[in-house]
Amino acid sequence: MIRRNFVRKKEDFVCLWGRHIDGDIPGDRLADCGGAMEPIKAVYEKGRFRIFYKCVECGKGFLVKAGKSDDRKELVRLARN
Repeated sequence: MIRRNFVRKKEDFVCLWGRHIDGDIPGDRLADCGGAMEPIKAVYEKGRFRIFYKCVECGKGFLVKAGKSDDRKELVRLARN
């Protein structure tokens, strides 16, 4: 019998939400909160998108670079709001 594993990839979802894991420095993984990070606004400058996120638990907000796999239609929608 052939065993088939089905894996959903990030590309299957149109979702820019994340998890609050970084403290004050991007990549430090020091946040105690662990809340959901809501994408509030996208900014397009110097040929790149950046996303402003706000934690729904603690309210901390910050700007991060959009990833290559982030949904461009969703980024444009956020930039127009």
